[in-house]
Amino acid sequence: MTAQSRPVPGDKDRLAEIHLQIGSRLAGQDHRYTSGRRQLVDVLAHAGQPMTLPDIVAADRNLAQSSAYRNLDVLVRCGAIRKISTGGDHAHFELAEPLLGHHHHLICTSCGAIEDIHLDSDVELLVDQSLTAIASQSGFTPIHHSLDLHGHCADC
Repeated sequence: MTAQSRPVPGDKDRLAEIHLQIGSRLAGQDHRYTSGRRQLVDVLAHAGQPMTLPDIVAADRNLAQSSAYRNLDVLVRCGAIRKISTGGDHAHFELAEPLLGHHHHLICTSCGAIEDIHLDSDVELLVDQSLTAIASQSGFTPIHHSLDLHGHCADC
């Protein structure tokens, strides 16, 4: 595993670039980059892990849950945010891979916690090559892959 590539508080240049990319994505689908959407992106960019809607709203008390949910839906549809369904009560949300960088997840089936993991580049290449070979046997053309490992976290 390698370090996470999320922007850290104070990494204003990286966060500004993320906002520019998301603004462009939204404009390309005739949506505005409202202050509420910017707030959601800020919370997710600084979180360090995928978050549920209740966690997002708790992180920024200025976000109303109903508008946050609608804005998350727009951001998911434009490809700026990824929705991760774990089978629990709440889906988790994070910045999409083009913004955050390629990574995978450890998902606890007991408590629903999610942790980002990054594979060594050699392992990532092997996974990608193996999946491409398997897909080609079925005439399937892969675009990208994601790997979620389900199990129990240390706390559970």
